[in-house]
Amino acid sequence: MSERIFLFDTTLRDGEQVPGCQLNTIEKTQVALALESLGVDVIEAGFPVSSPGDFASVQAISKTVRNCTVCALSRSLAHDIEVAAESLKWAARPRIHTGIGVSDYHINYKFHSSQEAVLQQAVDSVKKARQLVAEVEFYAEDAGRADNVYLARVVEAVIKAGASVINIPDTVGYCLPEHYGEKIRFLMEHVNGIENVIVSTHCHNDLGLATANTLTGIQAGARQVEVTVNGIGERAGNTALEEIAMILKSRRDLGFMTGIKTQNLLKTSHLVSHLMGMPVQPNKAVVGRNAFAHSSGIHQDGIIKNSATYEIINPQDIGLEEDTMVLTARSGRSALRKRLEMLGVNIDSKRLDEVYERFLRLADHNSYLKDDDILALVGQERTANRRIKLESLKVISGKGLQAHADMTLMVAGECRSASSEGNGPVDAAVKAMKKIIPLSMTMQEFLIQAITKGSDDTGKVHMLVEHDGNDYYGFAGNTDIVTATLEAYIDAINKFI
Repeated sequence: MSERIFLFDTTLRDGEQVPGCQLNTIEKTQVALALESLGVDVIEAGFPVSSPGDFASVQAISKTVRNCTVCALSRSLAHDIEVAAESLKWAARPRIHTGIGVSDYHINYKFHSSQEAVLQQAVDSVKKARQLVAEVEFYAEDAGRADNVYLARVVEAVIKAGASVINIPDTVGYCLPEHYGEKIRFLMEHVNGIENVIVSTHCHNDLGLATANTLTGIQAGARQVEVTVNGIGERAGNTALEEIAMILKSRRDLGFMTGIKTQNLLKTSHLVSHLMGMPVQPNKAVVGRNAFAHSSGIHQDGIIKNSATYEIINPQDIGLEEDTMVLTARSGRSALRKRLEMLGVNIDSKRLDEVYERFLRLADHNSYLKDDDILALVGQERTANRRIKLESLKVISGKGLQAHADMTLMVAGECRSASSEGNGPVDAAVKAMKKIIPLSMTMQEFLIQAITKGSDDTGKVHMLVEHDGNDYYGFAGNTDIVTATLEAYIDAINKFI
């Protein structure tokens, strides 16, 4: 009989802490509904005290999600906890996630405090939260580097105070799998009352060990895992939801199971990637576009004879259907809508008509369109109502010629034009744009990817722009690479204008 592992998804809280990937309330609610359909047990919807926007998002998700627990993060401060409770008052199953740092690094250098004072603050915060909601989770921040004996004292005290879930985070991704497993096992063997609560993992990927550490935590006794879609999160990210879900599904000999509807994994991955403008690396486990690609002749021969020779996961188990529907200029709206739904994007009829017109223009330049082309189209549609839009762009360049760009932007409904010369067409276009938008901006990263093959391919541009000490991501796709570059730059600017 397999034991149940509960999945706590923190895409909308820890995952959204990636610089430049913030979502608005409507987008967060869309992701929350997708997570609910995916079958996660808990959605950490945000950190309500951090901003009015985060509070509004947690509140909106609390009103919308009915079939899983909605959780709000707080520090171990009374005001934080009260604001979290207020944001959750509409939730069918609310949970407050409160906690404090327990390693010497945090106690000595972050709080300038003592072990006893931190322990008391932890107990007080749990008691306060328990007065406001029935379910309280305590996080022992930086538990990965904490002394095990002191950590056990804190855990035992907060269980007595009313915590029903105990989170043991490897906050900086420091632990090796055997050490993290030993830490969980030590708590299971030395904490009175731990058999009455759920122990949770929360692992970061700074050393590329988040999934391995999470798995050893499960084997040592943890029954909740904290994860994000595509493994997004601060720095190197978090444990990837799809990796843990498919490990436990494909390795039934481990004796664990989840409630995840794995056929929804791929479309949920696409949705999060699309809304956050965070591309999934091609070789990403489970959901990367190369995860089921076989180019070696030996591999192809083995797959033809028996797919199990080189595939340990059935592609259909993650929602990767056979590409029986090839999208071309002869495809209709229904085919386009169906493909968008498979990618996790739902749009109404009016918006579909607008996207379809662009789809036909793009299809005229490509023999067939792949998923990234379609997502690029919707990405253009998503930016249609932004404050700044590119109206027209004309660039002259060539060998022996000084590149020259003429540009018109629509800025808050007003047309503004400028011209500039530069060291190449992109440089000229960017300089013209900066004449219209005279802000201090620096392009930190600039990535161009080809979506399909051929000289008439759609270019996909990902860009990182620095402004006022903060980083913002931009994304765009176009058959004209200079236009795609400017659209990506403008997408980033719209996030701070």
